[in-house]
Amino acid sequence: MTRKVARGLCAVLLTTAVMSTAAACSDDGGSASSTASKAASAAASAASRGADVVASATAAAGEKLNNFKNGVNAKSDVELGRPSTDGDGRATVKATVKNSSDSAKSYAVQVNFLDGSGNLLDTVVVTVDDVGPKASKDATARSNRKLSGDVKAEVGRALRH
Repeated sequence: MTRKVARGLCAVLLTTAVMSTAAACSDDGGSASSTASKAASAAASAASRGADVVASATAAAGEKLNNFKNGVNAKSDVELGRPSTDGDGRATVKATVKNSSDSAKSYAVQVNFLDGSGNLLDTVVVTVDDVGPKASKDATARSNRKLSGDVKAEVGRALRH
């Protein structure tokens, strides 16, 4: 038997095994294509719900920042630590605000939680009140929901007043 024939036979056997397994896993006795279609539909539905959650969190963060009156851009005043996961499975990250002005200031910091590919998973706003002149103050940003995988954090916006 030639290598091409052997590879072709292996491919046919593998495809048959996968299709048989998929059909056997079907809960309604449907075909493998029906099972695959249901799985694709469930995945699309989950992705849609995830997008809805992110859109809602983004809108809430924007509203909170818009309510922070007379704020000036202070993104360079904020440093984020390394994200971790708390006991509830939510991502957390330490935000350190450094006030370089000569008077106490308050800050609103939008923290974006991203996956390893840079896709937005969640966003939150943390406020840091009464940071003394020439002083630093820490706060913890916590995601709205459980996040898994390689989660990164970035400052989306930061306002000072």
